[in-house]
Amino acid sequence: MLSNPFETPERKAFRETIEAFVAAEIRPHAFEWDEQGGIPMELHTKVADLGVWGFGIDEAYGGLGFDDPFMRCDFAVAMGMCGAGGVPAALGGRSISIDPIYKLASQEIKDRCLKDIIEGRKQSSLGITEPGGGSDVARMTTTAKRDGNHWLINGSKTFITGGMQSDYYVIGARTGGEGLSGISLFFVDADAPGFSRTPLTKKMGWWASNQATLYFDDCRVPAENLMGQEDYGFLQIVHNFNYERLGLTAWALGMMRVCLEDSIAWAQQRETFGKPMIKHQVIRHKIADMSAKVDAVQSYIWTICAQIEAHHNGEADMPVAEICKAKFFATKALEFCASEAMQILGGAGYLRGNRVENVYREVKVIAIGGGSEEIMRDLAVRQMGL
Repeated sequence: MLSNPFETPERKAFRETIEAFVAAEIRPHAFEWDEQGGIPMELHTKVADLGVWGFGIDEAYGGLGFDDPFMRCDFAVAMGMCGAGGVPAALGGRSISIDPIYKLASQEIKDRCLKDIIEGRKQSSLGITEPGGGSDVARMTTTAKRDGNHWLINGSKTFITGGMQSDYYVIGARTGGEGLSGISLFFVDADAPGFSRTPLTKKMGWWASNQATLYFDDCRVPAENLMGQEDYGFLQIVHNFNYERLGLTAWALGMMRVCLEDSIAWAQQRETFGKPMIKHQVIRHKIADMSAKVDAVQSYIWTICAQIEAHHNGEADMPVAEICKAKFFATKALEFCASEAMQILGGAGYLRGNRVENVYREVKVIAIGGGSEEIMRDLAVRQMGL
């Protein structure tokens, strides 16, 4: 395994703590929770105690008071290796809504809600994707109209992770003209008048995580629930998607490691034609190819994390293009590793209850979520000035 050239004692201790937690508290139960379609509520607070939702958040709100992209990624890698992707999805739905609340919500909202979200007692979700469009945010059709001391929101959102259990939502709605500059963000409580939700069922994967369609029928929220500047809400959280995409890249790396580890373990114990599979050249070549891709994605992530750290120190620009390229590069590498691992395990890999089967089913949700491979390619080239 590669050595991290940017390692520090703090990062090493954090990674080992996360890995030990996943091994003891999640992996033994992951398949059971996936089959049951949910995780225990107390798992949210147990994970929160690790501080994983407090990066970049002031300690007054339960945050860590510092940020570290390497630690963020180590958490995502460990979650990717837990055995069932629905478990980290069920835990992490709140992650992409915390930063907008912290940076854009009113002081009253932050004082009322933020600490409970970060410490795992309450859940929150970000609602951007709509039934008629996902990555093409500029075509958003959900609207918000001012009505005295309130806003009336009308429209719907879908594929919202954690949407059936969240207590709070950050919702994008059109308040101005066409395009991204006409979109605002609103903080919506789950008990707001005119708000409802229905579950998305019969999913290919992520069984332990709930996804929902949200409905707004003259949903009335106080005027002060407008987050940030009117008509510029989406532009104010664009950087939020960088961490989401980097996290998904690291999650893909964890899933790739699953494929490599379980392939090696199976090939060492399984015998074919009078010798262990690991002794057959065709299997050895598959493992070599998988290992090379794991190393490549890991190196990519470390390099990007170092650039983000330099950006935080005012020494470099945010590596947006590199994050986009890393995401589609990692998901294509994951697709390769999942297919090769399934070939190595054969019929054993096709049975439910093993990590390779779970990874194979959930490759596409990582490739689509947070920005599809096609959108990532296009955005990367635009960021390159082309």
